[in-house]
Amino acid sequence: MPEIKMPAVDGVADAAKAILDRIEQDLEFGAFRAASLEYSEDWQCFTGFPVIARWSLEADAAPLFEEGLRALALKAAVFEATGDDQASEIAIAVPVDEMTHAMLAQAQLSARIAARCGVGIIHQTDQEHTDYRSGGYTHDCYRAAWGEPPARYWLDHEEVVRRRGVLAALYASIGMGRSGRDHTLDFAAAAV
Repeated sequence: MPEIKMPAVDGVADAAKAILDRIEQDLEFGAFRAASLEYSEDWQCFTGFPVIARWSLEADAAPLFEEGLRALALKAAVFEATGDDQASEIAIAVPVDEMTHAMLAQAQLSARIAARCGVGIIHQTDQEHTDYRSGGYTHDCYRAAWGEPPARYWLDHEEVVRRRGVLAALYASIGMGRSGRDHTLDFAAAAV
């Protein structure tokens, strides 16, 4: 299959701003935002949000929601320009991608909003790219639309890998293997 030529940065930026505006003006946007932020009881990923320094669900949820919206708008803008869902899976920083998962878990709301807004919301885990880097295509599109992305959330891939290594060592020190994918804890014998 021939490699698709990515659309011009300025065109993606303009389309993403318009898409984001339509989404935010939708009659169910408030419910979508509230439901996405209420998802906190299930935000137990060990390698997504925790790569943020001094991560706090209470302090970081709302700003991450905004970044997740922007990421989805950028992906939708690329899809609008190309019609190619694989090309639309542009590189997104790990914490921002994690937030999009919380948002897309609001399946009915997000589907209705997308349909009313005429937006193709693109996300497929086996095709996603979390290898975001400053100076790359996503960074350029974001900057053209909204200015410099917040470095707290838009972490370069190499830094995410480094921080995941730090987390993995800490998790292993309390008996959690493979960054929370298994553990040696025996709850019957554990003191509370």
